[in-house]
Amino acid sequence: MKAFETRLGYEFTRPDLLVRAVTHGSMASPNRDDNQRLEFLGDRVLGLVIAEALLDHDRGAAEGQLAPRFNALVRKETCAEVARAVDLGTVLKLGRSEMLSGGRRKQALLGDAMEAVIAAVYRDGGFAAAQDMILRLWGARIASVKADARDAKTALQEWAQAKGLTPPGYVEVDRSGPDHAPVFTIEVRLANGHAERATAGSKRQAEQAAAKTMLTRLENS
Repeated sequence: MKAFETRLGYEFTRPDLLVRAVTHGSMASPNRDDNQRLEFLGDRVLGLVIAEALLDHDRGAAEGQLAPRFNALVRKETCAEVARAVDLGTVLKLGRSEMLSGGRRKQALLGDAMEAVIAAVYRDGGFAAAQDMILRLWGARIASVKADARDAKTALQEWAQAKGLTPPGYVEVDRSGPDHAPVFTIEVRLANGHAERATAGSKRQAEQAAAKTMLTRLENS
């Protein structure tokens, strides 16, 4: 846990808060709280810090530009990416079944725990401490977030609507791998007959990748 504090760049005065932040529900008991309540708080702290950072980073951006950038930075996938960068999975406290099913690598668990860690820092050191940590861990992402950060599925749906087409359809065409680490192949289909496929470790990721591939095809056609 001390090594993890070093990776976070924050030393807790109340280590019990950090322990709670990395405790998954599968390890909860009457004498041991899980991280769900902290996750709820951390999501709000992260949102406030990111919103203010975006305003400061681009003082001329309109709300319509800021909103998709904000969503891209606070979504669960981004939280999980940051969690992997600080190797949060190694300190997660998981029940045996969750651990055996690959819980330390699961995107949802990592994203939730990252939000809980943010809340733990906030409760331990106040808003300034949480803000400092978030800006360090998210800094490069804030600086490089695309001017139009709409997710690919949204952008593809808007393209279809502009062309007078029905919304794109997404079909699971294959699933492989063990139950604890499935791999999905998703095909996106347009009413004009175009179709593209992508493979990823979750349906959401595969859908987004397929939509992105389709957008690239449309831009180059």
